[in-house]
Formats: sequence, structure tokens, C-alpha cells
Amino acid sequence: MKKILIVDDEQDIVESLQFVLETTGFECHCAYNGEDGLNLAREIMPDLIILDVMMPKINGFKICRLLKYDTKYKNIPILMLTARSQEEDKLIGEETGADEYITKPFEIADIVKKVESYLGEKAEG
Repeated sequence: MKKILIVDDEQDIVESLQFVLETTGFECHCAYNGEDGLNLAREIMPDLIILDVMMPKINGFKICRLLKYDTKYKNIPILMLTARSQEEDKLIGEETGADEYITKPFEIADIVKKVESYLGEKAEG
């Protein structure tokens, strides 16, 4: 079963994504601030990370940069989720190594499709 790490300080977003992705057959791990998210990523080695940008303790851009510049984690796809839709924010996302930059509000079905495309399969279940 593929592991997905969801890091967002908005509990309803985390729970919605977790519910749909687990129903689709993925194993989800969740964190509600950047520091916990970074620690969890290093601990569980997820197959994919869904990462908010604006969070307490460490922002998503910094987490993405820390993971993408570490050879142990650089191949983990990171989908950035953010309310920041300015072009300059998207550029920062690309510079930090984010694989996707998705602006809120978003359709959960679109996230599931992106997750499946990155993980190269439909989830089991």
C-alpha cells in the first residue's frame, strides 16, 4: 500500500483528503504544522507528500526545499497546496522543487487523479 503524507494546518482539508485517499486505497499519515510534517516525512519515507505552503513552525516552501535537496528524499513527489495563487508564488514552488503547485480551492477528485498519476497506479482497494 502506497503511503501519502498530508501536511496542512487546516484540519478540514487534511480530513477530507485523508478520507478520500484512504477510500481509494492509500495509507495516509497527517501532520498539522510544518515541523511535524518534516519529521514525519523523514520518519515514514512516504511515496508522495501533499504539502500546504502557509503553516505554523516551518512553511511548505522550506520543507520542500529541505526534502528535495536531500538525496534520501529528493525523489518523493511533492504536491504543493496553497491559497497563494500569485505567479511569483508558483515560481518559488518550482524553485523549491515542488512537482505540482495546486491552488485552493481545489477539487478533491483532481488531487486523487494527480496522486494516482505520480504513483503510477490506481490504489489497491
